[in-house]
Amino acid sequence: MNDKRNIIIIGMPGCGKSTLGKALASRLNRSFYDADDVIVWQEGKSIPELFAISEDCFRDAEVRASRFLASKEGIVVACGGGVIKRPENISIFKKTGTVFFLDRSPEDIVSDVDVSVRPLLKDGRQKVYDLYEERIGLYREAADYCIRNDKPMESVLDEFETLIGNIP
Repeated sequence: MNDKRNIIIIGMPGCGKSTLGKALASRLNRSFYDADDVIVWQEGKSIPELFAISEDCFRDAEVRASRFLASKEGIVVACGGGVIKRPENISIFKKTGTVFFLDRSPEDIVSDVDVSVRPLLKDGRQKVYDLYEERIGLYREAADYCIRNDKPMESVLDEFETLIGNIP
């Protein structure tokens, strides 16, 4: 793979994007960015503060962060779970990156994620199942590659590395 292409990781809240993204960036000797952290930095407001204004306010900020991140080279990005709600985000990312959908079952997410600290998941466990059903098609459609997060972390990272190595 061209070392300048970005690696973009999408998926459900709690699927492991940030954890695996950091580990992958370290393995590949690349910089890691959490898109939500970039939004907070760019906007000067927390994610809950942006959502308190409106979801649209947050989604607009997400588009701005996507443009900023896509302008970089050779980075690993963990996107927010709802990045696929605005198709323009995926178009922006695909110009300079390859999109990986990290697919983790709702059962696994609710078994080990504290849903109370996730803004869109504060409504409880059923919300995870509802979101998965609502978004699974969008994630699959947006992704260049799909990786199941249903095995040990090292195995998932090996799969990422193999796929990245095969990208022209």
